[in-house]
Parts: sequence; C-alpha cells; structure tokens
Amino acid sequence: MSVEWKGVFPAVTTQIREDMTVDLGDTQRVVDDLIRDGVTGVIALGTVGENNSFDYDEKVEILTAIVEAVHGRVPVITGVSEYDTRRAVRYAQTAEKVGADGLMLLPPMVYVPKPAELVLHFRGVAEQVGLPIMLYNNPPAYRTLIDNEVLAALVDVANIVAVKESAPDTRRFSDVKNAFGDRYVLFAGLDDVALEGLFLGAQGWVSGLTNAFPRESVELVNAFQRGDHAKAMEIYRWFMPLLHLDAEHDLVQSIKLAEQVMGRGSERVLPPRYPLVGARRAEVIAMVEQAAATRPTLSPAEPALAPA
Repeated sequence: MSVEWKGVFPAVTTQIREDMTVDLGDTQRVVDDLIRDGVTGVIALGTVGENNSFDYDEKVEILTAIVEAVHGRVPVITGVSEYDTRRAVRYAQTAEKVGADGLMLLPPMVYVPKPAELVLHFRGVAEQVGLPIMLYNNPPAYRTLIDNEVLAALVDVANIVAVKESAPDTRRFSDVKNAFGDRYVLFAGLDDVALEGLFLGAQGWVSGLTNAFPRESVELVNAFQRGDHAKAMEIYRWFMPLLHLDAEHDLVQSIKLAEQVMGRGSERVLPPRYPLVGARRAEVIAMVEQAAATRPTLSPAEPALAPA
C-alpha cells in the first residue's frame, strides 16, 4: 500500500498478558477497533507500543500480527528505534519483508550522535530499504535534535518523506516549511500541540490518546481539514487535560490506563515500567472519566468497516 501521509495515525499499544508475554490476539483486536473507529493509519511499535522493551524476534512477531490484522485497510508504519545503524537496518529490512508500508525512524538510542553522525544513521537505513520513511524529532525524549541542518543534508534521499515533529516549540513547523516548502510532509507528534501543528502546516497527527478516544481524535482533524475550526477547537479544548499526558514521563502507563478505563485495552506494561498507583492512578482515572462524561457531539459516524 502506498502511504497517504495525512489524518490520524495512533501509536498503537502492544497488549500484555498477566504473565508478561505479548498477547498478539488482543493487540490485533485493539488495532482492528481503531480502524473501525476511523483512523487513517497505525504506528506499530512506537513509544506507546513499548518498542524498546522487546527483542528483535518479539518485534517481528508483533509487527507481523498487526499487518495481518490491518489487512491492507490502512497503512502500517513501524517504529525503528535501535541502538545502532546495523540493528536499525536489520529491523527495517525485515519490516519491509513482513508487509509494513512505511517506517518511523528514530535517532540511535543511548548514544547521542553529532549532526553528521545522525545524517549518516538516517541515510544508512534509508538506502537499505524501499519503504517511505518518517523521521521522528523528539529532543526532550531522545536528546537529539533533527534540525534544519540535518534535514538539508537529507533532501536528496528520496524515501525520507516526512517528519514527525514532537518538539514542544511549535516554531519548528514554520521553520521547516520556510526552509523546505513541501519537501517534507509534517506530522504533529506531541498530542497537546496537535492543533497548533495543523494550523502551522502539519498534514496529520501521530497520537497517543487516540487509543482511548479515537472518534474524537479523527473528528478533530476532519473538522480542521474541512475548515470547521470552531468544532476542531471545541474538541481540542475538551481533550486537552488528557492530551497533556502525552508529554509526561509516564505517558505509556497513562495512555494504557486510559485505554483500559474506556474498555479498549489493558493497562499492563513491561518492566521497568509498572502500572500507575496511588494518587497518580486516581488522577488519571478521574480525568478519563470526566472526559467520557463530557464528550463533544460528533458528526454521524461512518458505517463500520466490514470484517477483513
């Protein structure tokens, strides 16, 4: 499938059993539910999917199950989050073989590369696959900035096509647009600056809280794209207390707990993460329940997709 880089691409959760093994069947169900609720793509094994908690074989097994569940209905993009270029190339090539439609390529983990090293890492992966690639810029989380100097050095790499912008500084959207025009498709990557990103030129949103409230997420972007900015703002302001969770250190636990409260998945995570407890857990549950009790009115839902 060719990737149409626009709309809402949730970073889907990986479901875990009580014995801490991966529940492939439930992971497939979660993904299928999101597609039926209207998302336009899925990100397998992003941060919310706990990418770095799995070994290579587990990642391949999870991605294969998600590709199978999606069955060509929307694009499947998979996170490539590895310690070094060699491992990143290996996983990227396998992802292409098992049917991923694109890659979300992160900087190397642990080691913080210099700009020239970062360019070589991205180029080294891109040249070994035929899939389109979205680069993931998240300086607070990964201590690495994909700035305009890096992007300028990659303009000749045809399959690097998009940037997920998760810097909290929204000026990045305009800076990239001013420097490169339409060379790179921009995605908002931080939930609580998603609407700002859309106003500043992003074509889509890679989202965490979509896992709990997918229809509202889809309608937010649809309303913006059809020019109903008042509706988009209404949904965004309703959503904002939860969207702030995406910028917190415990975002994975919070998002999976929200998913569980909404009856969509389990809060179980892999160590070293553990489910929220105490006051923080109560706070997140109260936020989700408040959001569920005050949901905005949406446009009539599209008919559910037929079973694959």
